[in-house]
Formats: sequence, structure tokens, C-alpha cells
Amino acid sequence: LAMHYTADTSLAFSSIAHICRDVNNGWLLRNLHANGASFFFICIYFHIGRGLYYGSYLYKETWNIGVILLFLVMATAFLGYVLPWGQISFWGPTVITNLLSAAPYIGPDLVQ
Repeated sequence: LAMHYTADTSLAFSSIAHICRDVNNGWLLRNLHANGASFFFICIYFHIGRGLYYGSYLYKETWNIGVILLFLVMATAFLGYVLPWGQISFWGPTVITNLLSAAPYIGPDLVQ
């Protein structure tokens, strides 16, 4: 994917279309990449559920590191969601960043 993707804002969407249409098995690679990312998050949620079931939250340091890693993975997924520069790539992050405005005191400053 990295060989054919262009990160420029005016070319990103057309480079994704090029990958899906013109690159050999590009459509398959893109779908495997997207579905693999979704499967990765399903595994993370099962891991969190298992930790809650077995009481892993009692080990504060380990649990806190896991929460930090969860937020880092979510931030990485957010960036991957924005990269194609399509309509969903615009409106999805707009909704997510506007959710931050609900945070007391600092919310409106975070959105701006």
C-alpha cells in the first residue's frame, strides 16, 4: 500500500482509487488491511474483557499501561481513518473531535 499511496491532500483519494482499480490485487490488499485492523480491535476488546473478568485491574501499574496503550492504538486508528481523504474521512473525525467539546472546562479549547 505504501508504494502506491500519496499523502498529499489533493491526491490521497485518487491514489486509493488507483490502488483499488489498477494495482494487481490492490482491492484485496486494501480490504485485508481494513478488515485486519477491525479484527485487531476485536481482539483488543476481548483482551480488555478478559482482564475485567479475571480482575487484572487490581494490578494498577499493569492496568494503567494497558489503558495508555489502548489510547495510543485508538489514536493510530484515528490517523489511519483520516488518511484516504474521502467524505467519511472528513465527517468521521469531525464528529469524534466534536465529542471532545463535551469535556468540562477544556472541551471547547480542544476542539478549536
